[in-house]
Amino acid sequence: MKLRRQSIIRKLVAGDGLRTHVELQDRLRDAGIEATQPTLSRDLRELGILRGPEGYQLPSTEATAPSAEARLTAAIRRELVGVDVGGTLVVLHTPSGHGNALAIEIDAGQLDGALGTIAGDDTIFIAARSEAAAQRIAKKLRAIANID
Repeated sequence: MKLRRQSIIRKLVAGDGLRTHVELQDRLRDAGIEATQPTLSRDLRELGILRGPEGYQLPSTEATAPSAEARLTAAIRRELVGVDVGGTLVVLHTPSGHGNALAIEIDAGQLDGALGTIAGDDTIFIAARSEAAAQRIAKKLRAIANID
């Protein structure tokens, strides 16, 4: 129900220039959805919808969602403490409990030359396409994390 309601809210805000909660509640009611003021406030906050001079406005996706590359860079700087290379494997070291989180960002960031990752508690294996790709990946990660 929540996803449906939020989807309808997005459509209403995108197309109708709604100015108040009451207008939004009325339009939702017309669509067959009852929602209280606190529920609407929570939905608007979760959706990143703000009220401006022209009424409610959807957020710009560029302004609100950092790119996968930006998230990867931030995660590397925050979590990477060591990088080793062995053949086509790049071995990353993180503080305890951070391996999986960094591996998720590496997978989402689609690191060039990486085939995939395997994460442990504090270690990540990156399978590279070749030994040269492994060296490039390691060099890039060391540079981002400022590791010598």
